[in-house]
Amino acid sequence: MAVVARIPRTRGGVTGVLLILLGAWGGLAPFVGPYFRFAYTPDKAWAYTSGRLWLSIVPGAAALVGGLLVASTAHRAVGCFGGLLAALGGAWFIMGGPVIALAVTNGSISPGTPLAGPLGSLSSASRVFLEGLGFFTGTGVLILFCAALALGRFSVVGTRDVALAEAAEPAEVYSVPDPVTQDVTFPSVPSTPSTTGQFAATGGSQYSPAAGEESTTAAEQFPTTTSPFLRPPDSPGPLGGTGS
Repeated sequence: MAVVARIPRTRGGVTGVLLILLGAWGGLAPFVGPYFRFAYTPDKAWAYTSGRLWLSIVPGAAALVGGLLVASTAHRAVGCFGGLLAALGGAWFIMGGPVIALAVTNGSISPGTPLAGPLGSLSSASRVFLEGLGFFTGTGVLILFCAALALGRFSVVGTRDVALAEAAEPAEVYSVPDPVTQDVTFPSVPSTPSTTGQFAATGGSQYSPAAGEESTTAAEQFPTTTSPFLRPPDSPGPLGGTGS
């Protein structure tokens, strides 16, 4: 997974925006709901209680921050972390109330009670059901769904991810130590044969003998010296005779 850790930034765009909106709604609904007579007690807008802090603001902030990470990241691990954080917030929207009721028995942390009574065409029972669904249970289920969708998208390795990883991977340079001197050299890069210089790239000499001109042999260029004590067999000896 390390090779394909980078992903397109648009991978979690839609799910991230949905998580941001759901997290903002879950954290602000108890404070703005009284404007529409759709709230839990206390029936006052922007009234702060410890129950609204732990049961609405905290899970809403977790879903919102997770949505920001999902929507803006280009790294797979960061997106998975954001999806997991949002999923925890959604689960706390659903299970936070019963868990707090069991853990804190003195009732100091409580979501309150939903407003009852008929509201327009809604009966009292329907109103209570929709308030619980909109503030806690329904919001948590939607957040969990979007978070699971984001985690699924971030966990899948597609062809675009592989192409992006290959494009971002730097070229590797390998050094080759010389077996004798142990000097580190680098493999040469083939280049275009040069036509300039003392010798042409085709392997022939730059200068060719003209017509009728004798080419100088290696023996004439570099004459060899012989020992004065050695003479050829056919050379005359010191007394006028031939050497033996």
